[in-house]
Amino acid sequence: MSRYQAPFEIHVHGDVWLRPDAPVQQVHEALAPLWKYSGAEAFAQGCASSYEEEPGLVYDSGLHKLQICWTVSGDDDFRQAIEDTCMGLNDVALKGAAIEVSFYDTEFDDDEDGARGPDGASRDDFLMCFVGPTPQAIMEVQRDMLVQDVVHIMERHFDASELGTVVSAVDALFQQRYSALETSMQMGRPPRGAGGGSGHGTGGRKPRHLH
Repeated sequence: MSRYQAPFEIHVHGDVWLRPDAPVQQVHEALAPLWKYSGAEAFAQGCASSYEEEPGLVYDSGLHKLQICWTVSGDDDFRQAIEDTCMGLNDVALKGAAIEVSFYDTEFDDDEDGARGPDGASRDDFLMCFVGPTPQAIMEVQRDMLVQDVVHIMERHFDASELGTVVSAVDALFQQRYSALETSMQMGRPPRGAGGGSGHGTGGRKPRHLH
């Protein structure tokens, strides 16, 4: 897909620790929805980012670590590609991990003559995806990130020592969710959000490639 025609420049970023027994080929296959999305016919070609200064899709078989710092041009259909990638990485992940996906509106950047008007807003978006060997491992990462965010905001007004009850409340909420997930699995219902657990939202333009 030509980067000059695609409405978004999409950046994927995150580190995932993988099982020591995970074959390299299986890792490449898990990443196939990404490198195939770029139009590549093989991992060796598609693992490179659109930006030379970014590592791309790098698997260190010695450390059993997957490093993702990779940019591609695309559209909203990329969401399916990243979801399929998360499903594949679940099978080889050693523990839970978060993957950030940023959508940058290329048309907004190119609107130098103000064609969108003074109130024209970008269509930038941001997506957090999660992978892990089990739903519990995924929820642990989600819980840790939420606690960090909540504490960071509340420390502007309260001392860190005063926030124990807030952290406990977050823990209780996630315990309720995990208990509900266990119950649904025992009853044979497909667990909601257990395939990678992703969500998205907007909050202003994020700086590009500052990692």
